[in-house]
This record gives sequence, structure tokens and C-alpha cells, in this order.
Amino acid sequence: MSTFQQRYTITAALPYTNGPIHIGHLAGVYVPADIYARFLRMQGNDVAFVCGSDEHGAAIPMKAKKEGISPQKLIDKYHSIIKKSFVDFGVSFDNYSRTSAKIHHETASEIFRKLYEDGKFIEETTQQLYDAEADQFLADRFVTGTCPKCGNEEAYGDQCESCGSSLNATDLINPKSAISGAVPTMKETRHWFLPLDQYEDWLKEWILVGHKKDWKVNVYGQVKSWIDDGLKPRAVTRDLDWGIPVPVEGAEGKVLYVWFDAPIGYISSTKEWAEREGKNWEDYWKAKDTKLIHFIGKDNIVFHCVIFPIILKAEGSYILPENVPANEFLNLEGKKLSTSKNWAVWLHEYLEDFPGQQDVLRYVLTANAPETKDNDFTWKDFQARNNNELVAVFGNFINRVVVLTDKYYEGEVPSPGIYSEVDEQTLATLRAYPAVIASSIQKYRFREAQGELMNLARLGNKYLADEEPWKVIKSDEERVKTVMYVALQIASALATLSEPFLPFTSAKLKKILNMEQESVPSPGKEAILWDEISTKEALLSSGHKIGKAELLFSKIEEEQIQEQLEKLEATKAANKAENKKLEPQKETATFEDFSKMDLRTGTIVEATKMPKANKLLVLKIDTGLDIRTIVSGIAESFKPEDIIGKKVTVMVNLAPRKLRGVESQGMILMTEDAKGKLVFLNPDTDGVENGTVIS
Repeated sequence: MSTFQQRYTITAALPYTNGPIHIGHLAGVYVPADIYARFLRMQGNDVAFVCGSDEHGAAIPMKAKKEGISPQKLIDKYHSIIKKSFVDFGVSFDNYSRTSAKIHHETASEIFRKLYEDGKFIEETTQQLYDAEADQFLADRFVTGTCPKCGNEEAYGDQCESCGSSLNATDLINPKSAISGAVPTMKETRHWFLPLDQYEDWLKEWILVGHKKDWKVNVYGQVKSWIDDGLKPRAVTRDLDWGIPVPVEGAEGKVLYVWFDAPIGYISSTKEWAEREGKNWEDYWKAKDTKLIHFIGKDNIVFHCVIFPIILKAEGSYILPENVPANEFLNLEGKKLSTSKNWAVWLHEYLEDFPGQQDVLRYVLTANAPETKDNDFTWKDFQARNNNELVAVFGNFINRVVVLTDKYYEGEVPSPGIYSEVDEQTLATLRAYPAVIASSIQKYRFREAQGELMNLARLGNKYLADEEPWKVIKSDEERVKTVMYVALQIASALATLSEPFLPFTSAKLKKILNMEQESVPSPGKEAILWDEISTKEALLSSGHKIGKAELLFSKIEEEQIQEQLEKLEATKAANKAENKKLEPQKETATFEDFSKMDLRTGTIVEATKMPKANKLLVLKIDTGLDIRTIVSGIAESFKPEDIIGKKVTVMVNLAPRKLRGVESQGMILMTEDAKGKLVFLNPDTDGVENGTVIS
């Protein structure tokens, strides 16, 4: 088989270095991209899988200011954290670069100059929001306000994170500066625009006609919506001091708009890799026989399907993407993931809580992948998929095969005898799986592909359960040799076919099975390519010695899941406390008004539920003056039996009032804690007797 079938350039969206990455990023972009890249390499293709940190734009200096460090220190910090997370989770980039690199500045500047010199831009003087207090123009990200489409009061000038709409800062209702909080004014400034409208007809032909059948419905639909609304010129420069300086005269104080320079990061990352590996980068970006695939989330569709392709088309020498298989969003426990609100599972924190279990998360995120609609990650589902699928199906099959081979044959693959009809059918089914899984991967249906991988493990389990070698060994040793030989072929196929999905498990299983062959061709090393699983007589030959059994997966206990849920509850409480709006101060009360209130200490001596009322408790309270009845709306927060004997503060001279036919003779004082839970305002000091006046 040839070691080169097809050349691919695969890009994964550049993560923004204003924070670490979480499971939503992994599920939406990086695991699917990695599955695809690993699979293509295993088919003998020439693959450049590139990415890098996106380090420009207004949000970087904003976050740096908040953290009290320089923008450079901020991007260095998060670039390191993000890059390590990718390594830790086995994302097999051929190159991971950064947009602050010299090669990127040069590449982006070169493409801008080419378009500028070819007259592809429109130069316009426009009105832009300006912060007089800060004495600077406001980039879109420096403006916040109310989204005109969904009413979210915390939308940014470039995008609403609530509804996902792309915006211009001037679209916002009640805009304010994120720098000073001042209401911005409009002021003239000069910028260069890419006239997207001039490319409408070409886009219609290229995407709406040319890719109607092979692009995902969600991607195609969003592009069609943009084109149907009518494209408008879009600025490619910004008034900002953080970014790549606009490389033409008269552009002092201006930088390239981050969404012009960021996608060019794929090109500069490829250049960096090619230079290091002694390859020609142009083969991967300009050769007509190269296939370019962009992996992104749905919030980046417009940039990768409209703006970046127009930049490449205007430049004239680059290839265009063959596909942009964007995913939808992943939610967490029913709520939208939010970096700013810490509603996320951060990758570096996950590994602290689940060391060595990267593949479990990769597996669950792929099984739950938001491929065509938003999906939800829950910790209970995470636990169930690990325990019921990885442990009980995949791990159980491998463990039985390895343990029995060691027990019966001291770890040596036996020679098969005559195949039964079941053996023949099982081996034929096994040989069909590479093509079945490949077909799903090639259609970007990674959830479906992983499901087929697990079906192969189920095939192995069923085969062993039906053939029962542990029973047959007592009566027909020759038959057991055949059964174990077939089971070992399934195990070896799983070791190879699982690599794109579960790279750490694959490596561990290959070590257990003593499979030394690589799965990706490299100089001087033997490789088992993906399709050879279907054509080779045996992946583990008779006489081959395997190693000892090791557990591939371990059960996840209830306590571990409860810990994660409590962590999220703490986040929820912290967010509620931070965002809680205090009641405004009431109108001024005179001292005489206050002195009319008679507040006394008391003790609850009896508590019962009000019949046919979910919220009301009927309390008997010893006020020191008397024992009186008070009806209180606290039944949803407290059980009657839990509050008997509780010290409380009572307003004893409140006018009596009938509630559900019961006269309430006062009021107990309550408030809420940071979690929104009702708490008593009570005098806990020892020796304070009932009836003591509070003044």
C-alpha cells in the first residue's frame, strides 16, 4: 500500500487566550478534529493538522487589566495552559503556534498588503463609538449593552453570548464603555473594509449550489441566512494598540481586526511546521489536490464560510475549504457553558479530579457530541457511560480475553482449528468494521463512528458469552483454541480502530497485546494501516506472545460524581451572590417611626403545617409576654419538627391579620443567605431571655 494517498490540511479553531479551555471547546472542535486527523493518518494520508493560540483583539487587554498584568503576560499564561491541555488530552496537532509569533505577523501583514495593493479594500471614514473619558475609540469588545435581538443586557459589541448573534457595537441598545463605564459618543475615524457584497454571487455558486449536499445542514443554513440578508462591507482594521499594526502608511494607531488576522493563523502555523519538518508549506495551502477542512463551533461559521474564504479568494492563490463541519454548542447540566460565570468543566481541573482518565471524557463528549443540535453534558451520564459502556463492555471483553489467554496458553496466541459457521460469521463481521467506521468518520458523524467501535466490542462479548470457552475447555480443548484465536483478533482490531477515539486506551491495549506495529506510516517502521484490518489474515499470529491483563477502565463511584455536582452548586451560589441585586433603600423613616416597632426575642414552642397551604406554617411562639400564634410563609424551607426550640426575633406589636382563617399575631424576622436560602434573624447569645426588647 502506498504511504501517500491524499494530502489534507486540517485546521481547528484557534482558542482565545483570555482563559483556559473547557469541555465545550473539546466537544465542539478539538476531539472531532483529532479523530478525523488520526483516522486520515491511519489510512496512509499526508496530513497537516494545525492550530494555535489567538492572542489579539480587544478582550485580551481587557482581561489583562482585570488581572492586573500586562497583555503579554496574560497571553503567555493562557497559551501555556491551553497548549498543555491539548497535549494532556491527546489532541495530535502537527503544529500548535500562536498569533503573537513573528511568522504570523509577517504572514498576516503580507496578505493584507497584497489585498491593499490589488485594490481589494474600500477605504472609508466612518462614525465610531468613542470614550471621551478614556480618550480612545472603542473596539467592539470594549462596548457592552442590550442585545437588539434577544434583550440580553450584557451583550458585547461584536457578539451576544446569550443568543449567539453577530453584532456591531452601534447595534447595541444603551451602549456603555467597558473601560470607564461612560456612555460613548460617535466620532470620525478612517478604516479599510472588505466589500463582502461584491462576492455574493460567487458565494452563492460556491456554497449554496456547490455544497448543498455535502455540507452540514446547520452550516449551510447559517451561510444561506447571511447571504439572504445581504452581505455588507466589513472593517478589517481597528483603532487599538494591541494586535498587528496595519502595514500601510497613514494607519498609525490601527491594527488588523482580529477576525482578519486569526484565520491566517492556520497558514502561519503551517509555515512554522513546514519549516521545521523540511516541507513546502504551499503544497498544503495552494496545491489543487489538497483538501482543506476547518473544524469550528457554530459561533465561528460566518468567519470560516464567508469572511475567510473571501479573503483567500481575493488574494487569488489559495485553495478553499472542502468542508466546514461546525458543531453546535454543548451545555452543562442544562445550562449554557459560560467562561465568565465559571459554569464549566475546565480540562486542567478535570485531570486533577480524574487522573489518567482522559479517554473517558473524550468518549463521553463524542457520545454526546452536539453534531446537529445543542446537547447536554451531565455528570450522571458521564458516570453511566463509563461504568456501563467502557468498563462493562470494552474493558470487560479485553480483560476476559487476556486473562483466559494467560490462563490456558501462558499468554501465547493459540493456533485455530476448523472454523465453525459462527467463527466465520464473526470474522467476516470483524473485517467489515473498518469500512463501517470509516464511512461514518468521512461523513463527520463521529458519534455514530464511535458507536460502531463499541458495537465491535459488543460483538466480542457476545461471541465469548455464546461460545463459553471457560466451560468448553473441560471437554474440547481444540475448540477453545479456535475461540480464543478469534477473540484475540477482535481484541487486536479494537486496539487499532480505537486509536482515533481513545488514543491512550489504544496505546495501553497495544502494549498489553504486545503489538509493536505503528498505526501511522513512518520511515523504517512497520505499520498496520486502517484498511489492512480487513485484508490481513491475522493481526495477532499464532505463537505471538501477549502480556498480562491490566484494567483499561475503572469504575467511577457515586462520591466522585457528587463532588462534581457540589462544585457546580458552589459556582451557582457564588454567581447568585455576585449578581444579586439588593433591594433599593425604602423612603426615610423617622426615629418615631422606628420606635413604634416592638421587637422581642422569642422561642418557637410548637410548629404545624397549615392545612391545604404549601408555604405556610402555624407557629406557637413564647414571646416572654405570652405564647401567641404567628403564621409564617416558611414551610418550603423548614420542616416543622426542625425548628421547635429555635430562637427568633418577633415584631410583637404588628396589627393582627387573618391568614386562611387563622389569626396571626405578629411577624418573625427572616432574610436570605448568599445561596438564597431563608435564615432566621435570631439572638443566639446565651442568657438572652424571651421577651427581651431589641433596640
